[in-house]
Amino acid sequence: MKKKIFIQIMCVAVVMLSGTSCKKYLDVAPDNTGTLEYAFRNRNEAENYLFTCYATLQQFADLTGNAAFVTSGEIVYPNNLSKHPIDETGFNLLRGTQNSSNPGLNWWDGENKGQSIFRALRRCNIMLENIDNPVDLTATEKKRWIAEVKFLKAYYHFYLARMYGPIPLIKTNLNITDDIQTLKVKREPMDDVFNYIVSLLDEAAPDLPAVIGNQAQELGRITRSIALSVKAEVLTTAASPLFNGNADFVGLKNKDGQALFAPYNAQKWQLAADACKAAITECEARGLKLYTFIPPANITKLPDSLRTILSLQNAVTEKWELNSELIWALNPTFPFQGYATPRLTSKSAINIFSNPSTFAVPLALQETFYTDKGVAINEDKTFDYANRYGIKTGDDASRFYIAKDYATVREHFNREPRFYANLGFDGGIWFGNGKIDINDMYHVEARGNKSLAGPKDLNTLNITGYWPKKLANYLSVYDDGFQEQSFHMPLMRLAGLYLLYAEALNEVSGPTADVNTYVNRVRARAGLKSVQEAWGTYSNNPTKYTTQDGMRQIIHQERRIELCFEAQSGWDLRRWKELQNVLSVPIQGWNIYEDQAVNYYRPNTVFTSVFGLRNYLWPIKDNDLIINSNLVQNPYW
Repeated sequence: MKKKIFIQIMCVAVVMLSGTSCKKYLDVAPDNTGTLEYAFRNRNEAENYLFTCYATLQQFADLTGNAAFVTSGEIVYPNNLSKHPIDETGFNLLRGTQNSSNPGLNWWDGENKGQSIFRALRRCNIMLENIDNPVDLTATEKKRWIAEVKFLKAYYHFYLARMYGPIPLIKTNLNITDDIQTLKVKREPMDDVFNYIVSLLDEAAPDLPAVIGNQAQELGRITRSIALSVKAEVLTTAASPLFNGNADFVGLKNKDGQALFAPYNAQKWQLAADACKAAITECEARGLKLYTFIPPANITKLPDSLRTILSLQNAVTEKWELNSELIWALNPTFPFQGYATPRLTSKSAINIFSNPSTFAVPLALQETFYTDKGVAINEDKTFDYANRYGIKTGDDASRFYIAKDYATVREHFNREPRFYANLGFDGGIWFGNGKIDINDMYHVEARGNKSLAGPKDLNTLNITGYWPKKLANYLSVYDDGFQEQSFHMPLMRLAGLYLLYAEALNEVSGPTADVNTYVNRVRARAGLKSVQEAWGTYSNNPTKYTTQDGMRQIIHQERRIELCFEAQSGWDLRRWKELQNVLSVPIQGWNIYEDQAVNYYRPNTVFTSVFGLRNYLWPIKDNDLIINSNLVQNPYW
């Protein structure tokens, strides 16, 4: 009888919230259990249920379902591959496939590459409702588990809020005895959503462990540093233009007239800055610092230029337990290294079906990276921007970046280390892939279908001529098959937290000394001069960094460069309301079927992206609005 009542409650709750049928939501307890009493009968069973609360979180590791990864314009993907297929739903949103009748990446209902986050929230509430049942659960464990679940509730709400804006707050599970209007939940004002998320994080943080002691068993579970860092990100998001005084959304109201977006509030930036500083203090107290590569014994005579590149690459691809700046990552290993790696050997070119190599980086993203002077390529007085598409041959001075005597485009020369750490390109050096001798390194050859990395068929081509090198560990080998050195994709790194703090401080008081300090920490690890020296010496706008707006532009570009391909820039560009500008230009690459440099290096439009004002927030599925008449649609859908 209890199980029957429980199922009825869940069905009504789900139908009223999302309009989906009941059947697929019934499996809310661990496998092979029939009742909640069994699920919480002792400590071991309750711990199994705790891990089901984490389950949806781990699904975020599949970045092809992450809105920030697939719709940021950092990576594009060819259409309709018959071999090496991945679900293209997310990537195709840039081609204008999004609609409200059947939304792509539907994390509201759990469809089209999305998981049901409301289902995850329901699990969390069940856990909190039953945490007192296991009599053999110690008081210390109980406090920690409650804190973990509160964190998960906060993060799940945050994920929905970034996609949909105002959302229903699932503080407790709905009760079957409630009247029908109570069951028809409505969207809560944006400020209330963020305040609730922060309150959960504040409740969770004190009872979370400072560090994970048993990394073999518990790495990936939530710590205090993670909670405080997420709080910093939440409050910075709440202060940002998409959610703070957004005139485009001022008319969004519930059906009872309740406004869902409030006027601009400058104090939100101070709250964000304070939260960022608290998170940095906690992380540094636990020994976190910016990662630098320490060569293993079998790598000798490594030049400083390659050491810097490997520091930047391995800040993402180093093993978690060895990565000094990794705040948080997900347990599943990153499964797409083969999509980010070009064919570099004759065996890999023969075995083209063993690895796709199909993650392509647009030309515009490549041009976002600085010159070696540390300023934008269109601002650097020493960089020949007008003739950047001319041809130049690799020489001795550039041999650790570009193959000697290889003809490539001029704009591949004299770029910052993060350019070479992030991108694989025609003529570019690829240190690793089984070769760690600086006198015998691979380089990419991508011009025409006769080259190793060039297009062989419609299933194994890179449609722009650039690969996201940063997403491949230098020890992974693509030769006769693919031998992978696994890693966990970061959700938060210390470098990102430093830049988040600098951003918030600049919005509070302009470019103060602290703003410069935290930006320059990240730049120094990347081998760049300080903002003041770089702009003052090399920029055609030498005072840019002295104004709040100028420093804002610098910080935004720093975050896009430093966190490139990490599913961060997509969220940033949304909250800044800059994604529409980024995607307003056609997605371009090189003329990949041409084998001569002079013909290959001509910008070629791959497709024209479709992104309008309405795309900043996801549509709620039309059917949900029919079933729950208290829900209102997002603007312009």
